[in-house]
Amino acid sequence: MNRNHHSGRQLALVVGGTGIAGRALCRELAGQGRRVLSLSRGTPAPLDGVETVRADLTDAESVAHALAGHAPTQVFFTAWSRRATEAENIVVNAAMVRHVLDAAGRSGRLRHVALVTGLKHYLGPFEAYATGAARETPFHEDEPRLPVPNFYYAQEDEVWEAAERYRFTWSVHRSHTIIGHSVGHAMNMGMTLAVQASLCRAAGRPFVFPGNEVQWNGVTDMTDAGLLARQMIWAATTEGLPSQAYNTANGDVFRWRWMWPRLAELLEVEPEGFAERPRPLEQQMAGEADAWRALAARERLAEPDLDRVASWWHTDGDLNRPVECFTDLTRSRNAGFTGYADTLASFAALFDTLRRERVIPG
Repeated sequence: MNRNHHSGRQLALVVGGTGIAGRALCRELAGQGRRVLSLSRGTPAPLDGVETVRADLTDAESVAHALAGHAPTQVFFTAWSRRATEAENIVVNAAMVRHVLDAAGRSGRLRHVALVTGLKHYLGPFEAYATGAARETPFHEDEPRLPVPNFYYAQEDEVWEAAERYRFTWSVHRSHTIIGHSVGHAMNMGMTLAVQASLCRAAGRPFVFPGNEVQWNGVTDMTDAGLLARQMIWAATTEGLPSQAYNTANGDVFRWRWMWPRLAELLEVEPEGFAERPRPLEQQMAGEADAWRALAARERLAEPDLDRVASWWHTDGDLNRPVECFTDLTRSRNAGFTGYADTLASFAALFDTLRRERVIPG
Protein backbone atom coordinates (compact mmCIF):
# COMPACT_ATOMS: atom_id res chain seq x y z
CA MET A 1 0.00 0.00 0.00
CA ASN A 2 1.21 3.49 -0.73
CA ARG A 3 1.82 5.78 2.24
CA ASN A 4 0.28 8.74 0.39
CA HIS A 5 -3.13 7.87 -0.95
CA HIS A 6 -3.61 10.92 -3.15
CA SER A 7 -0.93 9.85 -5.62
CA GLY A 8 -1.75 12.64 -8.03
CA ARG A 9 -0.79 15.18 -5.37
CA GLN A 10 2.49 13.53 -4.34
CA LEU A 11 5.73 15.27 -5.21
CA ALA A 12 9.05 13.43 -5.11
CA LEU A 13 12.05 15.72 -4.57
CA VAL A 14 15.38 14.28 -5.79
CA VAL A 15 18.29 16.16 -4.25
CA GLY A 16 21.38 15.74 -6.41
CA GLY A 17 19.41 14.88 -9.52
CA THR A 18 22.44 15.27 -11.80
CA GLY A 19 24.47 12.53 -10.06
CA ILE A 20 24.61 8.78 -10.64
CA ALA A 21 22.02 7.88 -7.99
CA GLY A 22 19.90 11.00 -8.47
CA ARG A 23 19.60 10.69 -12.23
CA ALA A 24 18.58 7.04 -11.94
CA LEU A 25 15.95 8.04 -9.37
CA CYS A 26 14.55 10.75 -11.64
CA ARG A 27 14.24 8.24 -14.49
CA GLU A 28 12.61 5.59 -12.30
CA LEU A 29 10.15 7.98 -10.64
CA ALA A 30 9.17 9.64 -13.91
CA GLY A 31 8.75 6.20 -15.48
CA GLN A 32 6.23 5.40 -12.74
CA GLY A 33 4.25 8.51 -13.65
CA ARG A 34 5.23 10.37 -10.48
CA ARG A 35 5.61 14.15 -10.18
CA VAL A 36 9.34 14.67 -9.88
CA LEU A 37 11.34 17.74 -8.89
CA SER A 38 15.12 17.58 -9.30
CA LEU A 39 17.23 19.90 -7.14
CA SER A 40 20.94 20.37 -7.81
CA ARG A 41 23.64 22.97 -8.14
CA GLY A 42 24.31 22.24 -11.81
CA THR A 43 22.10 22.27 -14.87
CA PRO A 44 20.97 18.71 -15.60
CA ALA A 45 20.43 17.22 -19.02
CA PRO A 46 16.65 17.30 -19.48
CA LEU A 47 14.64 14.21 -18.60
CA ASP A 48 11.01 13.74 -19.68
CA GLY A 49 8.61 14.29 -16.81
CA VAL A 50 11.18 15.89 -14.48
CA GLU A 51 10.98 19.52 -13.37
CA THR A 52 14.32 21.01 -12.34
CA VAL A 53 15.33 23.73 -9.89
CA ARG A 54 18.84 24.90 -9.03
CA ALA A 55 20.30 25.91 -5.69
CA ASP A 56 23.52 26.03 -3.74
CA LEU A 57 22.75 23.33 -1.16
CA THR A 58 25.27 24.83 1.26
CA ASP A 59 23.21 28.04 1.40
CA ALA A 60 19.95 27.79 3.38
CA GLU A 61 18.43 30.83 1.65
CA SER A 62 19.26 29.50 -1.80
CA VAL A 63 17.56 26.18 -0.98
CA ALA A 64 14.52 27.85 0.58
CA HIS A 65 14.13 30.09 -2.48
CA ALA A 66 14.41 27.13 -4.89
CA LEU A 67 11.77 25.12 -3.01
CA ALA A 68 9.36 28.01 -2.40
CA GLY A 69 5.96 26.97 -3.68
CA HIS A 70 6.85 23.28 -3.70
CA ALA A 71 5.61 20.87 -1.04
CA PRO A 72 7.42 17.53 -1.42
CA THR A 73 5.85 14.41 0.05
CA GLN A 74 9.10 12.44 -0.29
CA VAL A 75 12.71 13.60 -0.36
CA PHE A 76 15.40 11.41 -1.92
CA PHE A 77 18.74 12.84 -0.81
CA THR A 78 21.66 11.72 -2.99
CA ALA A 79 23.97 14.77 -2.98
CA TRP A 80 27.31 15.27 -1.27
CA SER A 81 30.18 17.74 -1.47
CA ARG A 82 33.79 16.65 -1.14
CA ARG A 83 36.07 18.78 1.04
CA ALA A 84 39.76 18.52 1.98
CA THR A 85 39.19 17.05 5.45
CA GLU A 86 36.52 14.96 7.11
CA ALA A 87 35.88 17.75 9.61
CA GLU A 88 34.97 20.02 6.69
CA ASN A 89 32.95 17.23 5.05
CA ILE A 90 30.88 16.92 8.22
CA VAL A 91 30.10 20.62 8.48
CA VAL A 92 29.19 21.04 4.81
CA ASN A 93 27.30 17.80 4.16
CA ALA A 94 25.31 17.93 7.40
CA ALA A 95 24.29 21.50 6.57
CA MET A 96 23.12 20.48 3.09
CA VAL A 97 20.76 17.87 4.57
CA ARG A 98 19.52 20.32 7.22
CA HIS A 99 18.84 23.07 4.68
CA VAL A 100 16.82 20.80 2.41
CA LEU A 101 14.77 19.16 5.17
CA ASP A 102 13.97 22.47 6.81
CA ALA A 103 12.80 23.91 3.48
CA ALA A 104 10.86 20.77 2.54
CA GLY A 105 9.44 20.06 5.99
CA ARG A 106 7.75 23.36 6.70
CA SER A 107 4.75 22.61 4.49
CA GLY A 108 3.73 19.73 6.75
CA ARG A 109 3.30 17.42 3.73
CA LEU A 110 6.66 15.61 3.98
CA ARG A 111 6.07 11.91 4.66
CA HIS A 112 9.40 10.17 4.03
CA VAL A 113 13.10 10.98 3.57
CA ALA A 114 15.44 8.47 1.92
CA LEU A 115 19.17 9.19 2.30
CA VAL A 116 21.98 7.56 0.29
CA THR A 117 25.20 6.89 2.16
CA GLY A 118 27.58 3.99 1.60
CA LEU A 119 30.03 1.45 2.94
CA LYS A 120 32.26 4.14 4.46
CA HIS A 121 29.71 3.77 7.25
CA TYR A 122 31.54 0.51 8.06
CA LEU A 123 35.01 1.40 6.74
CA GLY A 124 35.56 4.97 7.89
CA PRO A 125 36.04 8.20 5.90
CA PHE A 126 38.54 8.57 3.05
CA GLU A 127 41.23 10.05 5.29
CA ALA A 128 41.03 7.05 7.67
CA TYR A 129 39.73 4.51 5.16
CA ALA A 130 39.65 0.92 6.45
CA THR A 131 42.59 1.67 8.74
CA GLY A 132 41.04 0.81 12.10
CA ALA A 133 39.60 -2.46 13.37
CA ALA A 134 38.16 -4.27 10.35
CA ARG A 135 34.43 -4.98 10.40
CA GLU A 136 33.49 -8.57 9.74
CA THR A 137 32.10 -9.21 6.25
CA PRO A 138 29.42 -9.27 5.18
CA PHE A 139 28.58 -5.92 6.78
CA HIS A 140 25.37 -5.80 8.84
CA GLU A 141 23.28 -2.68 9.38
CA ASP A 142 23.10 -3.04 13.17
CA GLU A 143 26.86 -2.77 13.73
CA PRO A 144 27.77 0.25 15.90
CA ARG A 145 29.29 3.35 14.37
CA LEU A 146 33.08 3.48 14.16
CA PRO A 147 34.79 5.76 16.71
CA VAL A 148 35.96 8.17 14.01
CA PRO A 149 34.41 11.34 12.53
CA ASN A 150 32.29 10.49 9.48
CA PHE A 151 30.01 12.79 7.49
CA TYR A 152 27.60 9.90 6.87
CA TYR A 153 26.91 9.79 10.61
CA ALA A 154 26.36 13.54 10.66
CA GLN A 155 23.91 13.27 7.74
CA GLU A 156 21.99 10.50 9.52
CA ASP A 157 21.82 12.63 12.68
CA GLU A 158 20.32 15.51 10.68
CA VAL A 159 17.66 13.19 9.21
CA TRP A 160 16.75 11.86 12.66
CA GLU A 161 16.49 15.33 14.18
CA ALA A 162 14.35 16.58 11.27
CA ALA A 163 12.13 13.48 11.53
CA GLU A 164 11.37 14.42 15.12
CA ARG A 165 10.65 18.00 14.10
CA TYR A 166 8.54 17.37 11.01
CA ARG A 167 7.13 13.90 11.80
CA PHE A 168 8.20 11.89 8.76
CA THR A 169 9.52 8.35 8.38
CA TRP A 170 13.00 7.78 6.97
CA SER A 171 15.34 5.24 5.41
CA VAL A 172 19.11 5.21 4.93
CA HIS A 173 20.50 3.30 1.94
CA ARG A 174 24.10 2.14 2.34
CA SER A 175 25.14 1.45 -1.21
CA HIS A 176 28.40 -0.06 -2.35
CA THR A 177 30.21 1.36 -5.40
CA ILE A 178 27.44 2.50 -7.77
CA ILE A 179 27.34 1.51 -11.44
CA GLY A 180 25.49 4.19 -13.36
CA HIS A 181 25.73 7.02 -15.85
CA SER A 182 26.42 10.64 -14.98
CA VAL A 183 29.12 12.79 -16.58
CA GLY A 184 31.05 14.96 -14.14
CA HIS A 185 30.28 12.82 -11.09
CA ALA A 186 33.06 12.54 -8.49
CA MET A 187 32.67 8.82 -7.78
CA ASN A 188 32.07 6.88 -10.97
CA MET A 189 34.01 3.62 -11.27
CA GLY A 190 32.19 2.25 -14.32
CA MET A 191 32.84 5.32 -16.44
CA THR A 192 36.40 5.62 -15.10
CA LEU A 193 37.23 2.06 -16.16
CA ALA A 194 35.63 2.63 -19.57
CA VAL A 195 37.77 5.74 -20.09
CA GLN A 196 40.89 3.90 -18.88
CA ALA A 197 40.19 1.14 -21.41
CA SER A 198 39.57 3.65 -24.21
CA LEU A 199 42.94 5.32 -23.60
CA CYS A 200 44.68 1.94 -23.35
CA ARG A 201 43.10 0.71 -26.58
CA ALA A 202 44.05 3.90 -28.43
CA ALA A 203 47.67 3.59 -27.25
CA GLY A 204 47.93 -0.18 -27.74
CA ARG A 205 48.52 -0.75 -24.02
CA PRO A 206 47.04 -3.48 -21.82
CA PHE A 207 44.15 -2.78 -19.44
CA VAL A 208 46.03 -2.95 -16.15
CA PHE A 209 44.22 -3.65 -12.86
CA PRO A 210 45.04 -0.70 -10.59
CA GLY A 211 44.30 -2.32 -7.26
CA ASN A 212 45.93 -4.46 -4.60
CA GLU A 213 46.06 -8.19 -4.01
CA VAL A 214 43.32 -8.12 -1.35
CA GLN A 215 40.81 -6.69 -3.85
CA TRP A 216 42.03 -8.88 -6.71
CA ASN A 217 41.40 -12.08 -4.73
CA GLY A 218 38.75 -10.99 -2.20
CA VAL A 219 34.96 -11.18 -2.42
CA THR A 220 33.12 -7.95 -3.22
CA ASP A 221 29.81 -6.64 -4.53
CA MET A 222 28.51 -3.49 -6.21
CA THR A 223 25.27 -1.50 -6.56
CA ASP A 224 23.41 -0.79 -9.80
CA ALA A 225 22.02 2.76 -9.81
CA GLY A 226 18.63 1.56 -11.00
CA LEU A 227 18.42 -1.02 -8.23
CA LEU A 228 19.33 1.63 -5.65
CA ALA A 229 16.57 3.86 -7.04
CA ARG A 230 14.02 1.05 -6.82
CA GLN A 231 14.97 0.24 -3.22
CA MET A 232 14.69 3.89 -2.19
CA ILE A 233 11.27 4.24 -3.82
CA TRP A 234 10.13 0.98 -2.19
CA ALA A 235 11.21 2.22 1.24
CA ALA A 236 9.52 5.59 0.69
CA THR A 237 6.17 4.22 -0.46
CA THR A 238 5.62 0.90 1.35
CA GLU A 239 3.19 1.09 4.25
CA GLY A 240 4.31 -0.16 7.65
CA LEU A 241 8.09 -0.24 7.26
CA PRO A 242 10.07 0.90 10.30
CA SER A 243 12.47 3.80 9.92
CA GLN A 244 15.86 2.12 9.54
CA ALA A 245 18.97 1.65 7.40
CA TYR A 246 19.30 -0.83 4.54
CA ASN A 247 22.38 -2.17 2.83
CA THR A 248 21.94 -1.81 -0.91
CA ALA A 249 23.80 -4.09 -3.32
CA ASN A 250 23.01 -6.10 -6.40
CA GLY A 251 22.73 -9.46 -4.65
CA ASP A 252 25.58 -11.21 -6.46
CA VAL A 253 29.22 -11.28 -5.34
CA PHE A 254 32.42 -11.63 -7.36
CA ARG A 255 36.20 -11.41 -7.26
CA TRP A 256 38.03 -8.88 -9.44
CA ARG A 257 40.27 -11.67 -10.75
CA TRP A 258 37.07 -13.04 -12.35
CA MET A 259 35.51 -9.68 -13.31
CA TRP A 260 38.56 -7.90 -14.81
CA PRO A 261 39.02 -10.09 -17.91
CA ARG A 262 35.29 -9.95 -18.58
CA LEU A 263 35.29 -6.15 -18.45
CA ALA A 264 38.30 -6.15 -20.76
CA GLU A 265 36.37 -8.28 -23.24
CA LEU A 266 33.41 -5.89 -23.13
CA LEU A 267 35.78 -2.93 -23.64
CA GLU A 268 37.88 -4.66 -26.33
CA VAL A 269 41.23 -4.43 -24.54
CA GLU A 270 43.83 -6.91 -23.34
CA PRO A 271 43.53 -7.49 -19.56
CA GLU A 272 46.46 -7.49 -17.19
CA GLY A 273 45.76 -8.50 -13.60
CA PHE A 274 47.44 -7.88 -10.27
CA ALA A 275 51.18 -8.57 -10.34
CA GLU A 276 53.47 -7.94 -7.34
CA ARG A 277 52.18 -4.47 -6.42
CA PRO A 278 49.26 -2.09 -7.02
CA ARG A 279 49.47 0.15 -10.10
CA PRO A 280 47.11 3.03 -9.26
CA LEU A 281 45.29 4.88 -12.03
CA GLU A 282 46.52 8.24 -10.76
CA GLN A 283 50.00 7.03 -11.76
CA GLN A 284 48.99 4.99 -14.83
CA MET A 285 46.95 7.86 -16.27
CA ALA A 286 49.12 10.81 -15.25
CA GLY A 287 49.52 13.21 -18.17
CA GLU A 288 46.75 11.64 -20.28
CA ALA A 289 44.55 14.76 -20.51
CA ASP A 290 45.92 15.73 -23.92
CA ALA A 291 45.65 12.16 -25.21
CA TRP A 292 41.99 12.12 -24.18
CA ARG A 293 41.36 15.49 -25.78
CA ALA A 294 42.88 14.20 -29.03
CA LEU A 295 40.87 10.98 -28.84
CA ALA A 296 37.69 12.98 -28.19
CA ALA A 297 38.36 15.16 -31.24
CA ARG A 298 39.17 12.18 -33.47
CA GLU A 299 36.15 10.13 -32.35
CA ARG A 300 33.80 13.12 -31.91
CA LEU A 301 33.20 12.33 -28.26
CA ALA A 302 30.85 14.36 -26.10
CA GLU A 303 33.30 15.39 -23.35
CA PRO A 304 36.92 16.36 -24.10
CA ASP A 305 37.77 17.14 -20.45
CA LEU A 306 39.26 14.00 -18.89
CA ASP A 307 38.50 15.18 -15.35
CA ARG A 308 34.77 15.15 -16.12
CA VAL A 309 34.67 11.52 -17.26
CA ALA A 310 37.20 9.81 -14.99
CA SER A 311 37.71 9.89 -11.20
CA TRP A 312 41.03 8.07 -10.87
CA TRP A 313 41.32 8.78 -7.13
CA HIS A 314 37.98 7.19 -6.31
CA THR A 315 38.56 3.99 -8.28
CA ASP A 316 42.06 3.74 -6.79
CA GLY A 317 40.53 4.04 -3.32
CA ASP A 318 37.98 1.30 -3.97
CA LEU A 319 40.44 -1.11 -5.54
CA ASN A 320 43.17 -0.61 -2.94
CA ARG A 321 41.19 -1.19 0.24
CA PRO A 322 43.12 -3.36 2.71
CA VAL A 323 40.02 -5.46 3.51
CA GLU A 324 37.41 -7.25 1.43
CA CYS A 325 34.02 -5.54 1.26
CA PHE A 326 30.55 -6.94 0.74
CA THR A 327 27.23 -6.55 2.47
CA ASP A 328 24.49 -8.64 4.03
CA LEU A 329 21.08 -7.99 2.41
CA THR A 330 18.88 -9.99 4.79
CA ARG A 331 17.17 -6.96 6.34
CA SER A 332 15.75 -5.56 3.11
CA ARG A 333 14.83 -9.02 1.79
CA ASN A 334 12.96 -9.87 4.99
CA ALA A 335 11.14 -6.53 4.72
CA GLY A 336 9.99 -7.37 1.19
CA PHE A 337 12.51 -5.82 -1.21
CA THR A 338 13.65 -8.57 -3.56
CA GLY A 339 15.35 -6.49 -6.26
CA TYR A 340 18.42 -8.04 -7.87
CA ALA A 341 20.90 -6.99 -10.54
CA ASP A 342 23.62 -8.90 -12.39
CA THR A 343 26.79 -6.84 -11.87
CA LEU A 344 28.46 -7.85 -15.12
CA ALA A 345 25.25 -7.03 -17.00
CA SER A 346 25.14 -3.64 -15.22
CA PHE A 347 28.64 -2.87 -16.49
CA ALA A 348 27.73 -4.04 -20.00
CA ALA A 349 24.61 -1.86 -20.08
CA LEU A 350 26.60 1.17 -18.86
CA PHE A 351 29.29 0.66 -21.51
CA ASP A 352 26.59 0.43 -24.21
CA THR A 353 25.09 3.70 -22.95
CA LEU A 354 28.50 5.41 -22.93
CA ARG A 355 29.10 4.34 -26.53
CA ARG A 356 25.62 5.40 -27.64
CA GLU A 357 26.02 8.83 -26.01
CA ARG A 358 29.55 9.20 -27.43
CA VAL A 359 31.23 9.38 -24.04
CA ILE A 360 33.64 6.63 -25.17
CA PRO A 361 34.42 5.47 -28.72
CA GLY A 362 32.05 2.94 -30.26
